[in-house]
Amino acid sequence: MAFIDLNSDVGESFGNWTMGDDAAIFRSVSSANVACGFHAGDPTTIAQTCRDAVAAGVTIGAHVGYRDLAGFGRRFLDCSPTELADDVLYQLGALDALARSAGGRIRYVKPHGALYNTIVTHWAHAQAVVDAVKAFGGDLPLLLLPGSAALTAAEAAGLRGVAEAFADRAYNPDGTLVSRREKGAVLHDQDIVAANMVRLATEGTITAHDGSIIRTSAESICLHGDTEGAVAMSAAVRRELEAAGVGIRSFV
Repeated sequence: MAFIDLNSDVGESFGNWTMGDDAAIFRSVSSANVACGFHAGDPTTIAQTCRDAVAAGVTIGAHVGYRDLAGFGRRFLDCSPTELADDVLYQLGALDALARSAGGRIRYVKPHGALYNTIVTHWAHAQAVVDAVKAFGGDLPLLLLPGSAALTAAEAAGLRGVAEAFADRAYNPDGTLVSRREKGAVLHDQDIVAANMVRLATEGTITAHDGSIIRTSAESICLHGDTEGAVAMSAAVRRELEAAGVGIRSFV
């Protein structure tokens, strides 16, 4: 039987600002990218998210980002590699403490938003992220876009690079994600999304926004927890994958 991981960005509520329904998402996914407080999430939210993930048997990963709470981590920050590495290491330490208090631990790292997209081509920031993960220890895998500079840097440092695909995001023909600033960047039709992810898991292809077919491989599929209808979409993706004979389990 073929298997694939389903991951979701969670723990992103902040104070009275509620983002997504993490507990409901945990019924469908196998891995949780938990915000670490720099792009979203406050300590109480993060701690509760870790407790919910442990209770649901969902693997905890660190969703590290630029220090950009106002912009939800979706703006590039021209910081030095040293500053970025320190910021990432700081986030890992914070999440590690909260995850362990909940009876869990960090099992992987996934950069968020602008940081994730920047390190597809920005070698200095890619290396900074890898350096921070190495400094933290434990040789944690990194969840990254296929073909990215960060994936190459991770593997060169002896870390496992895990390629992922995005269920609810539109793709450019070159395999990069359509910018959120463009119309149609976020997908909402759960039937189309589910069918696309079944093709990914069974045939290794994704349909780009222009209708072209991209050949790719991924060990994990991301479903953003803050996308409208995320709970229903994640359930539909899981249901259709399992109907196609693809099991759901964490890549770690």
